[in-house]
Amino acid sequence: MSKKRAVTIQNVAKAAGVSVSTVSRVLNEKDDVASDTQDRVLDVINKLGYTSNFAARSMRSHKKNMIGLVVPDFGLYSFEIMRGVNKAIAESQFDLLAYTTGDIEKNGATAHEQNYVSLLSNSVTDGVIIVASGSSEFIAGAPIVAVDPHILNPNYPAVQGMNYHGSLDVMEYLIGLGHRRIGFISGRSDAGTAQRRLKGYRDALTNAGIELDEELIAPGDFTQKTAYKCARQLLTLSSPPTAIFAANDQSAIGVYQVAEELGLHIPADLSVVGFDNISEAKHLGLTTVDQFLFDMGYAAVQMLIKLINGESLEFEIHKMPTKLVVRNSCQKLLQAAQLQSG
Repeated sequence: MSKKRAVTIQNVAKAAGVSVSTVSRVLNEKDDVASDTQDRVLDVINKLGYTSNFAARSMRSHKKNMIGLVVPDFGLYSFEIMRGVNKAIAESQFDLLAYTTGDIEKNGATAHEQNYVSLLSNSVTDGVIIVASGSSEFIAGAPIVAVDPHILNPNYPAVQGMNYHGSLDVMEYLIGLGHRRIGFISGRSDAGTAQRRLKGYRDALTNAGIELDEELIAPGDFTQKTAYKCARQLLTLSSPPTAIFAANDQSAIGVYQVAEELGLHIPADLSVVGFDNISEAKHLGLTTVDQFLFDMGYAAVQMLIKLINGESLEFEIHKMPTKLVVRNSCQKLLQAAQLQSG
């Protein structure tokens, strides 16, 4: 099987009947190339699919009509945001170019973000959307909008969920069901989203006059693998929690795994709540907090296009309200006790 060779600048020059230096001058927007020659070179570039056609497409408008997207992975959380991004892109005149580190646990993820943003914003795109960013600022040659950044106060426009209020809603719901020993599996300690959700957990207990038991807080990192270990730690305590609030749905899935292994039934023996409302949550019947990830992605594109077009934003930080979605993973504590005794 023959391997197709990449198109080179020499191929372009030969097909257009000009010198390599002429093709180079066209790509670098020099004004000493005859317009008919320039048009012929650009036409060949597009027909051959030369890799510098991004530059060619933007010769006259100085716009690439391309938006960059940087995501930590292509998992369920990112996928929901990408669906919203895709809808907004479909309604616009822009195309989309996505990059990912491929693994949210990968070492040096922040450095990868910086590299991707620099690459995209300084060459092939008019602006970049970055999901779950861990950097406080970026060196970029084009506008940037973040979705659900880990930084508490980013120095760039962002779409953020109201994590603290969502966490309070969860806790008030569980406390209202009679639960007092409520376990919490946190997110990444360096993530502002995780910090807000943990603060909501703590403040809700204080507001209800329930003494905080640090033993009931297990340090997670938003991954199912770590949440599995956290859930086993919590559920094998001498006095285990009657409910567990996981900082995201992926972590809640880890709780389900451990509960099944220990012979616990949800919600009869254990109430569980997550956060994010990814598609898997609905299939599990998991009570969770919807922070409207699809809408976040959609709103981020709208904000970015405004910035690309030189328009000002009404708000640098777009706050996305959250909503508690009650399904069948929780029940009243007294009812659970009666089922156990029966």
